[in-house]
Amino acid sequence: MKKTGAELAVYALEQIGVKYTFGIPGVHNIELYDELNNSDQIEPILVTHEGGASFMALGVSCTSKSIGTLMIVPAAGTTNAMSGIGEAFLDGIPMLIFSGGTRQDSGRHYQLHQLDQENLVNEITKAFFRIESHNEIISTIYKAYEIATSAEPGPVFIEIPMEYQMFKGDVDQLTPYTKKYKNPTFDKQKIKAAAELLLQAKNPGIYVGWGAAEATKYTERIATILAAPVCTTLQGKASFPASHALHTGFGFGPNAVPACQKAFKNCDAMLAVGVRFSEIATGSFGVTVPKNLIHIDINSEVFDKNYPTKINVEADASEALKLLAETLEDLTKNKSKDNSALAKLIKNEKEKYFNEWQQTPLKDKVSPGYFFKALTKFTDDETRFIVDDGKHTYLAAELLPVNRSRHFVSPTDFNCMGFCVPAAIGAKFMNPKSKIVGIVGDGGFLMTGMETLTAASNKLGVVYFIFHDGELGQISQFQKIPLKRKVATIIGDVNLKGIADACGASYFHMTNDFEIEQVMKKVFQEADNNKPVIVDVAIDYSKKTMMTKGVVKVNLARFSFKEKVRFIGRAAKRHLLE
Repeated sequence: MKKTGAELAVYALEQIGVKYTFGIPGVHNIELYDELNNSDQIEPILVTHEGGASFMALGVSCTSKSIGTLMIVPAAGTTNAMSGIGEAFLDGIPMLIFSGGTRQDSGRHYQLHQLDQENLVNEITKAFFRIESHNEIISTIYKAYEIATSAEPGPVFIEIPMEYQMFKGDVDQLTPYTKKYKNPTFDKQKIKAAAELLLQAKNPGIYVGWGAAEATKYTERIATILAAPVCTTLQGKASFPASHALHTGFGFGPNAVPACQKAFKNCDAMLAVGVRFSEIATGSFGVTVPKNLIHIDINSEVFDKNYPTKINVEADASEALKLLAETLEDLTKNKSKDNSALAKLIKNEKEKYFNEWQQTPLKDKVSPGYFFKALTKFTDDETRFIVDDGKHTYLAAELLPVNRSRHFVSPTDFNCMGFCVPAAIGAKFMNPKSKIVGIVGDGGFLMTGMETLTAASNKLGVVYFIFHDGELGQISQFQKIPLKRKVATIIGDVNLKGIADACGASYFHMTNDFEIEQVMKKVFQEADNNKPVIVDVAIDYSKKTMMTKGVVKVNLARFSFKEKVRFIGRAAKRHLLE
């Protein structure tokens, strides 16, 4: 039979379950867009910038079973989208990137958008494919999908030159998709050894990340048997429910809240699952990891990179933890340790810390403690929270309880500002009946805030709380502590109402602690009308998070005595004399 490449590509995308594509049409993908218009399953979404498209695709992949998919032009579209592609790569999120390609059959050079895209994206993708015949289009897309979603997930790039999109070619058949990838087999004896090591420990602890997001029920069983505290990475914050008596919070080192630090103080054996022990999660590598470290991950490359393991297991988290839970239950005859004292410690420390953020209500600012207390009241377990990169990220990590896996999404290892606004749109497309709440600083909002127009155009009731302090808050605070100066971190006086009006969004201003609840009530009522809402929050950033204090402490401690004296002396001089 004869089919155009565009027909073949859209058929394959339907087979793998794609619901939306994100991007901007141009001369090199116009045929793909035209064919997408014929699909009853896939809706092509126009964005204002391809960077927004890649973050929307992340929102899809992070909050659904579908895969986030880009449909972009080559060269300029690719470079615009690279921030989101890079975020997907370093955070381990599946993504498919479809790019048109310049004509390979013309013999012409210096064509519009002619660029070697394989070299361009090599460092931020798991694989790159350039189509060379009609007959390989379907199989290549299936292969790309398997690579993107298997092992440690990530982005895969497919370039389809224009001559294949436009013209018909011979194909053998339209082959339905069947999954071929199987998770790697793992050493079950290692799981038994891990169980015995954990049972021998006096104070075992559990540390889970995004890689353990689908294994929550097994993590809960293991934690209960061992009476072990559970902490998470930032990206994996929702991989263990905040309502569980043994949940401590984000991190376990000096960057963690007191409940985490105290619960893990004497940890002598750690079960780490779906984590990399990366810089943010460990507070600039400031954690102390016990010698008896059991590390389970689908990617063996992460083992022993920053902390040596006693036992490491290359395995899917759900499969490994299911067997570990069953093994522990057999070895203990289903008798769990008493966790009442630990649970009481965690509960008391959580309440004490949260109360520190709720002092005398402010008349001219919004206190983070009162804000997050109210946000919890007006949302539920089905709400999905999307945060950006900035000071608000760690406030949310410390003060916002989340009980459902994959219901808290944050840029992490790539750590790209501008993530929240478009990622929340992707999440809303896939979860139209759930509340989608974006929390973003004014700096991050300015990077991709015009994508609010995309939300308005598609009648998406996303709520954006913009923490408006006129600064790049996290970095300005890092500057102020040792330097008493803020260099290039003061933002212009942006009129957020003007942006809301321009993009077709509703606008609310939250100016102090006394009006938080009444504003929130109106905000969520307005979002129910399928309209995006921008909430201008006059946030009070004066109190430092544990993350900020912990990272400063850890890094200063690493300085030589001479440099430590210089830095402390300079800070003291400036704070006292300037």
